Amino acid sequence: MPLDEFRARRANLRKSLDGVLLLAARTEGRDETFRSDQEPNFYYLTGWTEPGARLLVTPSLEILFLPHHNERLEHYVGKRSSAEDGDVHAVTGFEDVRPIEKFETELDKALGANEKVYALNSAFTDKLKSLYPFRDISDAAPPIAKLRMKKSPAELAAIQHATDVSLEAHRAAWKRMAAGLYEYQLQATLENTFLENGCEGVAYAPIVGSGPNSTVLHYSSNHRRADRGEVVVIDSAAQCDGYASDITRTAPVGGKFSARQREIYEIVLGAQNAAIAAAKPGIRLSGPTNSLTKIAKDYMDAHGKDLHGEPLGKYFIHGIGHQVGLQVHDASVEGPLEAGMVVTIEPGIYIPEENIGVRIEDVILVTENGAKLLSAALPREPDEIEKAVAK
Repeated sequence: MPLDEFRARRANLRKSLDGVLLLAARTEGRDETFRSDQEPNFYYLTGWTEPGARLLVTPSLEILFLPHHNERLEHYVGKRSSAEDGDVHAVTGFEDVRPIEKFETELDKALGANEKVYALNSAFTDKLKSLYPFRDISDAAPPIAKLRMKKSPAELAAIQHATDVSLEAHRAAWKRMAAGLYEYQLQATLENTFLENGCEGVAYAPIVGSGPNSTVLHYSSNHRRADRGEVVVIDSAAQCDGYASDITRTAPVGGKFSARQREIYEIVLGAQNAAIAAAKPGIRLSGPTNSLTKIAKDYMDAHGKDLHGEPLGKYFIHGIGHQVGLQVHDASVEGPLEAGMVVTIEPGIYIPEENIGVRIEDVILVTENGAKLLSAALPREPDEIEKAVAK
């Protein structure tokens, strides 16, 4: 992601900012052994991945504060950047970079000229409240979320790349799928494909649910053996260059849906197609009226029954989708869809009594004219999926 992208984001924020916005980068443990991602809002505005930094933004200025070099620490984690470095402006993309100990001095100056304060709810905010007990500190998440919800061309390219890698991983899992294979073996194929394509890894814990596990929405144990005649719900996507995707397909072990499995699958697919066709600026993802969730549920209720003759909409137990971006469940604020948003469309029917769960999930870009399917290259039709997994 070019540094100009982050400069543009800060400039957009400053246009509507009516106070002082303060963000803290992630903190670092004494002896960290696991990689930690940057705090998403901090990364969105700075592109900075190193821990310990702070950001101060007002309508008229933006300052990045960096820790000093720590020679002992850098023996363990590698060389870090500091405000004293000669190339710090080129590396960070900030014209004003200062040592971390200057933060409170600059904050006092900013507060002298601005009444409102914005910060994220965290230990950092608690410290600010103790330092400035007579200041009301508002949540910084909503004003940043308004920016994050509409994706720039650079962000769309990053999401598309994560999506393309995710589609390749699903194809690899289908190719390996066979009776007697364990769910974690399919998970291994998915994650290997992500890493082989240069991505950081998973955007979220992979869901590989076979048989009865296909009916569990957020199943992630992935330790059951898949047997012939069952369906497997694979909900898995990559994170590449900091951006996520979110893809789900349901496939038959052995390469053939039963008549009932196909019936349920085609109803879910029909509901998804109805929701995608209706996706446009002005409509909401969820809600009792004028929402894509209601459109999908109404479709299910109008097509097919359970074993007791009841409509199938009650087996759709979650919303139709969510924002996608830096996080798989990306920042959002309540409101209708707008052009430039990237969201999932993921209807599902889960019937524990029949050991049948079907979910189909794709990523779409909302445009002025409707929806563009970013994951169109991966089959959704049942015949095509059967061909892909048949041995």
